[in-house]
Amino acid sequence: MTSFLLYFDAGLGALIVQGIAAVVAGVVLFSKTAMFKIKLFLGLIKESDLQDSIDIDEDEEEDRKLD
Repeated sequence: MTSFLLYFDAGLGALIVQGIAAVVAGVVLFSKTAMFKIKLFLGLIKESDLQDSIDIDEDEEEDRKLD
């Protein structure tokens, strides 16, 4: 009976670990986005929960210049 042993060098091991990390990160990011869209569709997220705009009003800009 002949047994075949697989040889994994450091490069292949790193490639496997990187692939697993990429899959986990992709699943986490996709699930967060999907859950946010589902909650927004069902009305479970209020408008006040959404992040504010980063635009600066002209009045605020003038106040900063005066300081």
